[in-house]
Amino acid sequence: MDESLVILEAKNMYHIYESLSLEGNVVALRGLNVRIKEGEAVAVIGPSGSGKSTLLKCLGGLMKPSSGSVSLGGREMIRMTGNELVKLRQETVSFIFQDSNLLPDLNALDNVAQPLRHQGVMPGPARAKAMELLEKLAMGDRWMGMPEQLSGGEQQRVAIARALITNPKLILADEPTGALDPITSREVLELFEKLHEEENVAFLLVTHNRDVAYFCERSLELRDGRFVAQHGTDFDMADLSETRELIIDETGTITLPPDLLLKLGGPGRFDVPDADRDSLKLERVEDERIEVSSKTKRVLAPICPACNHDYSDSTDQLCPECGSSRPMIQA
Repeated sequence: MDESLVILEAKNMYHIYESLSLEGNVVALRGLNVRIKEGEAVAVIGPSGSGKSTLLKCLGGLMKPSSGSVSLGGREMIRMTGNELVKLRQETVSFIFQDSNLLPDLNALDNVAQPLRHQGVMPGPARAKAMELLEKLAMGDRWMGMPEQLSGGEQQRVAIARALITNPKLILADEPTGALDPITSREVLELFEKLHEEENVAFLLVTHNRDVAYFCERSLELRDGRFVAQHGTDFDMADLSETRELIIDETGTITLPPDLLLKLGGPGRFDVPDADRDSLKLERVEDERIEVSSKTKRVLAPICPACNHDYSDSTDQLCPECGSSRPMIQA
């Protein structure tokens, strides 16, 4: 990979939360390595407690990892001073969180303009650009609204406008649709996809919901602070040969080759639905399974699953017969 095209890179990154409890310290990240190219969309998918939010904070310079290195825009962040780190983040990356994190005492327009004001831009030009973005996101008529007066979807649109106002090369999003209804979630993701394809914005999305990652080129599966599987255009599991040996010793311990462990989706708990002499079948237990798919095209469902209403050529988001939200399906 051309080093000049790498916008974000972490090498052998660990993060440990110190604790005085009987359980001791918590190892949240365990030697992670990840690279994101300019203009690439990558998803990190995993269950609650797998380390997703810690990963995002470390990659974005909001938290220093316990060890390892992180570089943003080709610059190593670990040894930067606070002011240097703030300046680098302002020039390179923006964040979008599940709860939008709007400043409660500022209206929508001033929330969006705030990042430019921090960079020293005068109020007039900053507010003009903020208004332009709000109108682009269909929020122009709500510019005076205070956060408490806005719906969850409106708050998230304001947060997205705020993230875009500095023309970032990379957007880090933590469960960006977690607090939104299905239709608003769909609209937000369509906006992300448009920014990615038309503006060449790179994305790193962390989520427990595989539907959020449908437009990403790669999806990384995170479990217990480790990447245990990767899916997407740059990685093909079919390149592995069809069979791999595993070794079971006298104590019953099973040793798997690393590539086979990767193909299984990493370590975890497995059921044994079928076992005979010289034959063993393993299936991951249901509550540990995570479905991850590579980049796919999704379209509005032609038929309402609740009442079988035929949408024909309509682009309605709600069923006119029963009021159900219209789902997206894989094309």
